[in-house]
Amino acid sequence: MKRLVWMGIGVAIGVIAFRKVTEAQSTLGPEGLNRAVGRLADGVYDFADAVRSGMRERETDLRTALGVDPADAARR
Repeated sequence: MKRLVWMGIGVAIGVIAFRKVTEAQSTLGPEGLNRAVGRLADGVYDFADAVRSGMRERETDLRTALGVDPADAARR
């Protein structure tokens, strides 16, 4: 009975190790690298878009506070 328990534990450890190695290979391979770079590029684009949106909003607030017509800036 003791041997059966230890064998079960060994099989479970082997399965877990195999899954971890397979996961590491998929993330370190070319496909995994492409996915990581794609996610990074998407994140940078989203961040830049949020910054641009915030800049536009803040500029509108400042123009309103200074009494400058925002339509005048659009004509320039």
